[in-house]
Amino acid sequence: MSDGMKIQYVDIDCIRPNPYQPRTRFSNASLEELAISIKSYGVLQPISVRKFSEKNYELIAGERRLRASKLAGLKEIPVIVSDIVDVDSATIALIENIQREDLDFIEEAESYQQLISLHGMTQEQIAKKVGKNQSTIANKLRLLRLNPSVREIIFNNELSERHARALLKIPDEELQLMALKKIISSDLNVKKTEELIEKIRDEILINNFDEPITHEKKARVKSFINMRIYTNTIKKAYEDILKTGIDASYVENDQDEYLEVKIKIKKNR
Repeated sequence: MSDGMKIQYVDIDCIRPNPYQPRTRFSNASLEELAISIKSYGVLQPISVRKFSEKNYELIAGERRLRASKLAGLKEIPVIVSDIVDVDSATIALIENIQREDLDFIEEAESYQQLISLHGMTQEQIAKKVGKNQSTIANKLRLLRLNPSVREIIFNNELSERHARALLKIPDEELQLMALKKIISSDLNVKKTEELIEKIRDEILINNFDEPITHEKKARVKSFINMRIYTNTIKKAYEDILKTGIDASYVENDQDEYLEVKIKIKKNR
């Protein structure tokens, strides 16, 4: 290891967070587990920092280790000091998190956008830095078309990237939120989610996709989604009947102005 890459021990309170840290959400339970490990074995891998004043440092990579070390009560932490510029600090932090698979897909997309907005990098340059195809970067960035409130709900409910991609097909935040409510309440998998999105589009959007999405159209979607919630509840009751061994049948008939649902239960004689 060169002189510039030697491990040093510095005051943990003299290290400020990386402003370009791509990971914004940390599990308290996971941090506590790491803190217990650090109390027993110490910090096994030094964090990476850069100097910004005589006694102060800025984190480049190792946010989770830094946080856990503070929880463990450490006064000093092993570091490797590097002399790098902002864009390299941002890129290194991003690469470390991607390699460790610590980022969720939304954080990853936000990080790519940060490299573009703050550091002027192109999608091609980012792809080369992180070892991915340019098309992969572009697809991640498209997720940012979803409103932050929609992205937050997706994260909090641990929905997949494919769920998020399906929602992109609905060009309106209010409609996306309506669809999300249905997806979460009915615990829809990706296939069922995609089917729901297509039904919403077929219901009010496809024939007049370029027209404004009016309150009337949104009301129709809400009515459609609520109707599916009600029918799913009835279907579940029907399935519970079948599980008891009772002979029963379920039929839906679309009568234009209303949906007719019939359940026939055979009497025991």
